[in-house]
Amino acid sequence: MLIGAVTLGPLADRYGRKRLIATSATIFGMLSLATAFTQSAEQLLVLRLLTGIGLGGALPNAISLASEYSPKRLARTIVSTLVCGMPLGATLGEIVSGMLLPIYGWPSVFVVGGTLPLGAALLAIRFLPESPGILALGAEKCAQLASIVRRIAPDVAPAFVSANAGERRQRVPLRALFERGRATQTALLWIPYFMSLVVLYFIVSWMPPVLVGAHQTVATGIKAVTLFSIGGVLGCVTQGPLMNQLRGRRTMLCQLFAHMLLAVALAKGAGDARLVIGLSFLMGLVVQGVQVGLNTLAAEIYPTPMRATGVGCAAGIGRIGSFAGPLAGGLLLQRHWTASEVFLAGIVPAMTAAMAIAINRGHLRLSPELNV
Repeated sequence: MLIGAVTLGPLADRYGRKRLIATSATIFGMLSLATAFTQSAEQLLVLRLLTGIGLGGALPNAISLASEYSPKRLARTIVSTLVCGMPLGATLGEIVSGMLLPIYGWPSVFVVGGTLPLGAALLAIRFLPESPGILALGAEKCAQLASIVRRIAPDVAPAFVSANAGERRQRVPLRALFERGRATQTALLWIPYFMSLVVLYFIVSWMPPVLVGAHQTVATGIKAVTLFSIGGVLGCVTQGPLMNQLRGRRTMLCQLFAHMLLAVALAKGAGDARLVIGLSFLMGLVVQGVQVGLNTLAAEIYPTPMRATGVGCAAGIGRIGSFAGPLAGGLLLQRHWTASEVFLAGIVPAMTAAMAIAINRGHLRLSPELNV
């Protein structure tokens, strides 16, 4: 996913969002389907790596396209609602897997997981429009662009096309994210992106074994992770309206501080099953909310010609956090940390993310599109 995010995102800025969304879905659909027929552990590892490339390229391009078609007043709400597909898909995936595994075995999970994305790719090819900003840079796309824009604003289409058509799309180098005053902005976006996924995957990966160490049942750990995912869905849906009401930076700072308080409560009440499950739901609400908020800000910070590159690279940095979190949790358990100590350790990345967002107050305003 790290490789896909940092390679397919920049390609979309040159060749178009729609094409790369369909390509990404086809890649991870076909390779997931192929995984059902693997004959060795080596084949499984290779296919999982290649599948991740497609997965990593899909989300940055979907976020970029959604933000470019959204009215400014609804952009955060639309992008955050789009991203809720991730925790919702995780929750539904657990349910479907639980139904299929006992009856049809593990390959059935990959058959379903491969078939559905291929269907989504076909729907994207048929119905998904290309980004107006991308179409405007190709003279041969004038008629298509005029048709799309005319449906949105009939009086704007002719002038819009004539003003922008004919420019040649150039490759966006990664160094562009650090030029023209964007270096600090990019760095202070990447830090909380990384840290929020450290926290998210730390919880998802290690909640059950940590709770077992605190004399809870495995079932309690699974329920806690499930409620964490359900809280994440609610966090995604509500994040956009919250950011519009309270402003983006303030909302995410409140959520990160709420996570720290919840971590303290979880550390003190790790032996109470009901409390653990309730706190897990609230943690999913705020942690996933922060991640979605960062996705919306990434789409706002960068202009259209480099938006997928910016979102993709931020997502790539986040992917490093997604495996750094589980590794850190494993090291803590290896050192025989207690459940309380492990949960309290989760405060450190949350505090680091909060500090970066707080420092970023002035730099986020470099972008004329942003209101934080």
